[in-house]
Amino acid sequence: MHKHIIYQMFPRLFGNINTTNKFYGSVEENGVGKLNDINDKALTEIKAMGFTHVWYTGVIEHATMTDYSAYGIKVDDPDVVKGRAGSPYAIKDYYDIDPDLAVDVPNRMAEFEALVARTHANNLKVIIDFVPNHIARGYNSDAKPDGVRDFGADDDRMKAFSAKNDLYYTPGRQFLVPGGYNPGGDEFVSPLKNGTYDENPARATGNDVFSATPSINDWFETMKLNYGVDYLDNRSCHFDPIPPVWQKMYDILHYWTGKGVDGFRCDMVELVPVEFWKWLIPKLKAGHPHLIFIGEAYDSSTYRTYIFNGHFDYLYDKVGLYDGIKRLIRNEGHASIWDINRCVFHESADFPEHMLRFLENHDEVRIAARDFAGDAFLAIPGMIITATLSTGPVMIYSGQEVGEPAIEAEGFSGADGRTTIFDYWAMPELQKWINGGEFDSGGLSQPQKYLRNLYSKLLNIAGQNEAITKGAFYELMLNNLSDGKGFNERTYAYLRYTKEHRILVLANFNREERDMLVRFPYSLVQALKMEGAAAFVDMLGDKVYHTIDINDGLSLKMPAASGLLLSF
Repeated sequence: MHKHIIYQMFPRLFGNINTTNKFYGSVEENGVGKLNDINDKALTEIKAMGFTHVWYTGVIEHATMTDYSAYGIKVDDPDVVKGRAGSPYAIKDYYDIDPDLAVDVPNRMAEFEALVARTHANNLKVIIDFVPNHIARGYNSDAKPDGVRDFGADDDRMKAFSAKNDLYYTPGRQFLVPGGYNPGGDEFVSPLKNGTYDENPARATGNDVFSATPSINDWFETMKLNYGVDYLDNRSCHFDPIPPVWQKMYDILHYWTGKGVDGFRCDMVELVPVEFWKWLIPKLKAGHPHLIFIGEAYDSSTYRTYIFNGHFDYLYDKVGLYDGIKRLIRNEGHASIWDINRCVFHESADFPEHMLRFLENHDEVRIAARDFAGDAFLAIPGMIITATLSTGPVMIYSGQEVGEPAIEAEGFSGADGRTTIFDYWAMPELQKWINGGEFDSGGLSQPQKYLRNLYSKLLNIAGQNEAITKGAFYELMLNNLSDGKGFNERTYAYLRYTKEHRILVLANFNREERDMLVRFPYSLVQALKMEGAAAFVDMLGDKVYHTIDINDGLSLKMPAASGLLLSF
């Protein structure tokens, strides 16, 4: 059994060594990372950090304000594009690679195929996005295989809903661009930037606005796809015969598996009926049994349905573990380790191996941002728990390992503590690791080198030590709150163990040092045949802690905002 360790990378940002970072800058001003920048040296370093998979975010062609018409690519109307570069979740052509990412634009698919081959040669697997719920308003596939029809090409647009339609319509109503939208900022000039984007009848938006007048806060740049659910008629379902979108989506994923893709991170899976996933995933896995499907999900009451009926391998653990650990890292007044225990014993108690754990991704605020912790080191205890709590996968977002703070306003999304997915940009702290393309940490400060090295040790242990990859879990908090010393609602302790390997995990979220006595229940001591003296080896550092008698517990000092993995 193995544990997936996933590196989420946004190629547009990752390989960009331009340092301009101008607000709403163009591709010429701010630069853009290329697939070819992700070379063997970069992949070797990623692999050495303990990763097993790379999620290449935003590689499929999406709507953009950049003009690629010289290459036969239709220009997008900026009134329905977010940011100069455009959202990677407004797909424009499901059968193509984004031209921004290519050194030689006509050769962009070959450059992607070469990246897949390079990734595999470095013993890493490839994950890409699957965005099933919506497409760009300007969807226009110029790379689709013979016989494939574009979404909406055969729709009856006079019907708000038809089980045969790919999209939802508002008959007789012209789509209106939200008032106050200033595409690309004040400096961006385009003959199409006039607020009069032509769409009649209006299509529903990706976030289920079934009207011609979405707001600026809606996903107004996207169109909702029709999986056979009539939202205006009590969500009545029309799944027999199979809706055309189902087959189109199967064909798309089959196409990408043919390119050597090993898995899909599926966007907003709860907006798509579980019946579709139940049909799709086994059908694809019949020919590709090792494919993995990761679902972005936020409703813990539906986890079981999407895992066991929908056949997802993994779901985001956002509303459970992530939210609870974030509160602890931020030292919020009501933060408590009981949030962690709720995940362990309730929300995902029966299927922890199916939960994908993380502290950063492109949707979430950066740890080092002011709106999260303001300091990447404060997340160390939370990251240790995130990586070792269960046998399920753990994910790191590129830049997290060097404390990328995302402090500037890049364009469309403003200064929101996230690294933009909408505009051309680069990550200043990650650039110090990239070091002009050397990928040798040359520009990192000593604290950043320490942080990255800590992540590397942690992820390698999480992916390779059998206590973490397949071991049992034993919670030590309840016992120690009553019987130990130094424990409170901002400390956490557990064992991960097999017959051969035992790891004691300790986390101190308190902002002060704690003198702690860790007690082991008599039943556990007996079950694991622990007796007499014991040495506990710090797997992330170089200390060894001793106890003369395991029955007396283990005494140690825990620095503020710290964590330990102790092998014994």
